[in-house]
Amino acid sequence: QVQLVESGGGLVQAGGSLRLSCTASSASDFTINSMTWYRQPPGDQRELVARVTSDGATNYADSVQGRFTISGDYVQNTVSLQMDSLKSEDTAVYYCKLLGRVDGTLSAYWGQGTQVTVSS
Repeated sequence: QVQLVESGGGLVQAGGSLRLSCTASSASDFTINSMTWYRQPPGDQRELVARVTSDGATNYADSVQGRFTISGDYVQNTVSLQMDSLKSEDTAVYYCKLLGRVDGTLSAYWGQGTQVTVSS
């Protein structure tokens, strides 16, 4: 099993910035294929925000392209999401997801979520 701990959420005014972090840990050896941030707005479905693979490739949702930056440190097993020029529609619970192998088995692991609220 891999545990993910997210931090950095909070309340910010529109146009402001927040930085989310997610750190992975496990009692077993594990390797990371990718780490991804998802979000779930109130009353809506969970959606992909940004992903970074183990070789550094990134992709973003169109709605955050140019405003959000994802970065991964796979030595520290941490992924961060720098969110700039925040809009009210960015309000959501943000979840970190790790896709990786523990003892050779490929699995997905999720964090507990962190609330981001952008006031207009």
